[in-house]
Parts: sequence; C-alpha cells; structure tokens
Amino acid sequence: MSANNTQFSIAIHLMAGLGYGVRADLTSTDLAGSVNACPSFVRRILSKLSKAGLVRTMRGKSGTCQLARAAGDITLLDIYEAVDAPKVFAVHSYPAQNLCPVSCGFKHMIDKVLENVQLSFEETLTKTTLADVIEEIKKGT
Repeated sequence: MSANNTQFSIAIHLMAGLGYGVRADLTSTDLAGSVNACPSFVRRILSKLSKAGLVRTMRGKSGTCQLARAAGDITLLDIYEAVDAPKVFAVHSYPAQNLCPVSCGFKHMIDKVLENVQLSFEETLTKTTLADVIEEIKKGT
C-alpha cells in the first residue's frame, strides 16, 4: 500500500490561509500550525508555489509570505501544477503475458480511460479559483 500524496490539498490550504486575510505577515510556522505539519515541509511547498509565481516569500527567520496574484486569478489547476502532484490514477506496471489477451490489451484500454479522467479532473480545477475556495470556507465558518 502506498501513502497518499497530500501536497496538493496542503498547498490549497496554505494558499487559502494566505488569501483569507486574517494577517498580512504570516510565516511558514504560522501556516504549518494551520495544516498540522512541520514548518520545513510547508517551506518546501511554499518554494514550489513561489517558483510557479503564486506566492512571494521573504527570506529570514521572520520571513513572511503572501499571494503573488489576486485569489480570483489563481485556479486550483495552477496550484496542482505548481506542486507537481501525481496524476489522479496510475496504472500498475507489469510484463504483458503473450498468452493472456487481457494482459496484452489492458494497458492500452485503461490508459485511454484514465487520460479522460485526468482531463476531466483538470478541467474542473480550471473552473475553480482560490477566491472560490476562500468564499466557501468563509460560508462554513
């Protein structure tokens, strides 16, 4: 069994924290408390978001971070791509068994299906902005 990659959901959480507007001087330690993670792990994610032009970070012990663009101009697909999250589903690797028609044809068939799933997933992410996420959070609190 493999562990789930949570960087995408954590990245959305961090970005929502920055865009929520509670404080303008949030540090990686502040954000780490919100997601219940180690500050160094949060800094690694923030670094990816910064390289993608989604956040600005200030270096140093008391370095803060902020959104680099308006929350309405950042889609969940932007965040997904920034953290290089894995595809929704992956196909197991196996050597095709020549005597088994399922073994020989399965990968080709499932690749098409999963590609369509991935495209639908990414299309949904394109339609949702960080501002939408923050608005939903505010409704629930």
